[in-house]
Amino acid sequence: MTSSGPTERFHVLAQLEHLQSKYTGCGHADMNRWEWVVNQHRDSLASIIGHPDHLSYVAICENETRARAQYNLLCRMVQPCGPPPEKSPLDDL
Repeated sequence: MTSSGPTERFHVLAQLEHLQSKYTGCGHADMNRWEWVVNQHRDSLASIIGHPDHLSYVAICENETRARAQYNLLCRMVQPCGPPPEKSPLDDL
């Protein structure tokens, strides 16, 4: 039988914090819904750009060249979900 003391818990939390700093898309405790959705959209768009067959499919659907479809997808990555929501004064507390 192994005992899970406070040191093991600290070790797990340190690993989680390391993963969150290494991979921004996995989120953190202070991330709001808008930031999480933006990360998901950017990951999806980057995946489409990175896979030539998916990029060709999007280009055919939009009746554009592959280069134009890639450019359009890159432009969508700037603000894929619109501007960030207004912060309330209570968010800083």
